[in-house]
Amino acid sequence: MVDSTTAETAVEQLRLEPLPALDPAIGRALWPLVGARGRLKEVLAALDATMLDWEPYPGGNSMGTLLYHIAAIELDWLYCEVLEQEFPPDVQALLPYPVRDKTGRLFPVTAVSLTDHLQRLDTARQMLLDVYASLTLADFRRARQLPQYHVTPEWVLYHLTQHETEHRGQIQEICAFLSATHFPKADSP
Repeated sequence: MVDSTTAETAVEQLRLEPLPALDPAIGRALWPLVGARGRLKEVLAALDATMLDWEPYPGGNSMGTLLYHIAAIELDWLYCEVLEQEFPPDVQALLPYPVRDKTGRLFPVTAVSLTDHLQRLDTARQMLLDVYASLTLADFRRARQLPQYHVTPEWVLYHLTQHETEHRGQIQEICAFLSATHFPKADSP
């Protein structure tokens, strides 16, 4: 006979748990973004740090460049669109490189440790969570009227989740290629 308590605890719980926020709807909206970061960190946990600066093709983005880009874009949307303000000095210090070079390509970010990339990502995320946790539902859904478009903080969360997920896919592809071509596993007997 199976103990129902034991069987219950062995079942994976697949549900959204709202993050702390003034309104539970905002807390639920934050959850997918946090989930995307968790999945990115799972990929990075298996990463050989020597792979960070490798470009998959001439002019391609390295994993380090993509990690910097994820944090920079998150902060850009947070400050420019959601808060409608310039970067404060602490954010400027967190982002010492431009996002793009003169040709429009992502600025190559090299010789930065995985620890530093993770710290930047964590700091950026905490800034975002702190701002969103303090928003009212009305402000969360209020369109910011920028010259090029009108955007709500609610849509920004959707966009940032999609953005990070797409770049995680690129990072996974780079890892898979490197593992297959540069770090092949020895065949078992």
